[in-house]
Amino acid sequence: MEIKEHIVTNIKIAEIISNEIVINSVEDGLDLLGNLYYQDYDKIIIYEKGISPVFFHLKSGLAGEILQKFSNFRVQLAIVGDFKSHTSQSIKDFIYESNKGKQVNFLPTIADALIRLSTL
Repeated sequence: MEIKEHIVTNIKIAEIISNEIVINSVEDGLDLLGNLYYQDYDKIIIYEKGISPVFFHLKSGLAGEILQKFSNFRVQLAIVGDFKSHTSQSIKDFIYESNKGKQVNFLPTIADALIRLSTL
């Protein structure tokens, strides 16, 4: 796993780059969050492929638990990927509603994520 730092309009954003799944469990999400939080990042970008597919099955509760941790720490999260493969109505609705807010956003490109996180 690599942490690429972006500074956009004086905002420090961490981009998590990995060819492997970084978040498989709530503990993984909390470890990542804690490590980055203590490195003074309050905005994080992670790729869809770096998150367990279970996250996108809302009935598992994984997404809710992880995102609650990010919310508690007031760390904004952008998840970058192509979410068209997630066909359940519940995940589509979740993504739609999340994108209305500023805490968690699901975006198609790193450029979109950087713009979104640097303007909130």
